[in-house]
Amino acid sequence: MLEFGYPWLALLVFLPLLLRIKRSAQTEAAITLPALAKLTDASSQTSRHWLSLNSVLALLIWLLLVTAATQPRWLGEPITMPQQGRDLMLALDLSGSMEIADMLYNGQSMNRLDAVKQVVSDFLKRRQGDRIGLILFADAAYQQTPLTFDLVTVQKMLDDSVLRLVGTRTAIGEAIGLAVKRLNTYESSNKVLILLSDGANTAGNIQPLEALQLAKAAGVKIHTVGVGAEQMIQQSVFGQRIINPSHDLDEPLLIQLAEETNGRYFRARDLNELNKIYQLIDQLEPIERDGVTYRPQRSLLHWPLGLALVLSFVLAAFSINWRGVAKHAG
Repeated sequence: MLEFGYPWLALLVFLPLLLRIKRSAQTEAAITLPALAKLTDASSQTSRHWLSLNSVLALLIWLLLVTAATQPRWLGEPITMPQQGRDLMLALDLSGSMEIADMLYNGQSMNRLDAVKQVVSDFLKRRQGDRIGLILFADAAYQQTPLTFDLVTVQKMLDDSVLRLVGTRTAIGEAIGLAVKRLNTYESSNKVLILLSDGANTAGNIQPLEALQLAKAAGVKIHTVGVGAEQMIQQSVFGQRIINPSHDLDEPLLIQLAEETNGRYFRARDLNELNKIYQLIDQLEPIERDGVTYRPQRSLLHWPLGLALVLSFVLAAFSINWRGVAKHAG
C-alpha cells in the first residue's frame, strides 16, 4: 500500500501555473505601454517556449521534487506482535524506622532502606516487559511513577527516595488505597501490589482493613514483605545486649492483607530472605495484553529525488548547449 507522509504538499504542483498566470497578466499590462513593446516581444517569445523541451524537463523536475516532499512510502502487510507482562505496583515504606541498620550483607550491616533499594533495583532489571509503578509512603502515600514500561524512570525515582521524605510514621492503609485507585485505571486481569514495610499502621486517613476491602472488591492481589531483623546486638554502658529491632512490625496485619487477597507474605530478616521477592514474581502468571500491530515501512523518497537529480543534469546540459548555439548564431 502506497502512503504519503505529507499529502497536502501536493498542492505545490500548481505553483508554476500560478506564476505563469501572473506573468501573463504582467505581459498584457505591458502591451498597453508603447515604451514596453520590446519587453512585450520578449514575453511573447518566452510564452512560445513554454512547451519547449527545457520547459518540459523543468516541469518534470518540479513534479518529482513535490512528490519527494510528500514523503512517499510503501506499507507492508500488518504484523501483530503479542505482548506478555505483569502489572505490578510497588509500595515502599519510608518511615523513620527504615534507617535501622539491622540488615546483613556479606557480614556488613546496612540500613533497611538501602537493603530494599539494592534488592528492588535487581528486581527491576529482571522485569523487562512488565509494567511497574512506584508508591512511597510514611505519614501519607504518594505515587512516584504510574504503571509504566519505563523502568529507567522507576529506578531513578527509587534511587532518589530518602528517609523522612514523606514523614516518619507509617500509613499502610493509605498506601493500599492509593495503589488500588491507580490499578483500577487500567484494564488488567492481573493487578498486583507488593507492599514492603517494617512497622505498623500509625498514620493515614484510611485504615488498613478498610483498604483491604477496597482491594478485594477491585481484585487486587497483595503480596506483603515484612522487613527487619529479629535480633540485633546493641552496645550500651552496661555492655552488649540483644534486642528485637522489629518489635513494631505488625506481622498479623501483613499476613491478613496477603491471605485475604490470595497473595503471600514474606519475612525478610536479611538480604537473602529479601531476595525471595524474585520467587514471588516468578510465580505470578503473566497476563496477555492486546497485541501490538505495526506495518513495516519502506521509504520511496530516494526514487523521485534521484530521478530529479538526473533530469537536472540533463536540463543543465541542454541549457549550456542552447547558450552555445545562441552565441554562435549571434
